[in-house]
Amino acid sequence: MQHSSIRMELLMNELMAVIAEFGEKLHPDRITAIATKIETMSSIEEFDHSKSGFGPNADKDMIDRLLKAWSKASDVSPRDVAFSLRGASANACLRDKKESVELVWTGPSTGLVPVRHTEQVLCEVIDSAKRQLFIVSFVAYQVDSIISALRRAIDRKVQIEVLFENSSEHGGRINHDSASVLRELLSKVNIYTWSSGKKAGRDCLGAVHAKCALADGELAFITSANLTKAAMEINMEAGVLVKGGDLPARLQDHLNALIATKIVERVNENVEQ
Repeated sequence: MQHSSIRMELLMNELMAVIAEFGEKLHPDRITAIATKIETMSSIEEFDHSKSGFGPNADKDMIDRLLKAWSKASDVSPRDVAFSLRGASANACLRDKKESVELVWTGPSTGLVPVRHTEQVLCEVIDSAKRQLFIVSFVAYQVDSIISALRRAIDRKVQIEVLFENSSEHGGRINHDSASVLRELLSKVNIYTWSSGKKAGRDCLGAVHAKCALADGELAFITSANLTKAAMEINMEAGVLVKGGDLPARLQDHLNALIATKIVERVNENVEQ
């Protein structure tokens, strides 16, 4: 009897592990569709006939693994499986909302402290954006991997805002005209600059020294690195990647407010979206 109980517990753990993976990897809407369909079943025997109701984008491999694990613990009712799926999804959503911070570094490595590379993290932020991407940098040049990531974002219909330091030709503090270069490479990007001296009437101009990348108000990369090849590959640069919590949304709202209040000005007004 004891061996039978232990075996059942192991089979249940296997089923719960698969369900937990559903919560980790699938969108909540997809899990809801699967759980709703499973709830209509009277037993596991109806699983194969019900799969068509899981939706056209259901992951076949994961569905097959769920059936295999559930078959070993067939005493578990469809209602319990559906309830567990919803619980796993809710737990994953709650975890995603909690703030996590990762160290990001470019430069000499000791091998003693795990860190992530600046270019890798910046591309991750760009590739994760679904609706809006906001990038701030003093300057940008020779960053082919970043340009490629931005092109992928454009293909996904992501709204992209980029804020640069003005070139000296336009009253800024740098000779390189990042805005003009980016306009030539990427047509469907909204480019902004900050004319601090002209706006405030001050002799001493402020500069865009902030460097960050925001995706959908959910992911914030704050870094010392400019969008340059040297910053991505050679310089010693430090930053943090913040996932979840309030900070990404607050920083995204602040940057959007700079646009809304015209503190930063768009320099490519005629770009077709």
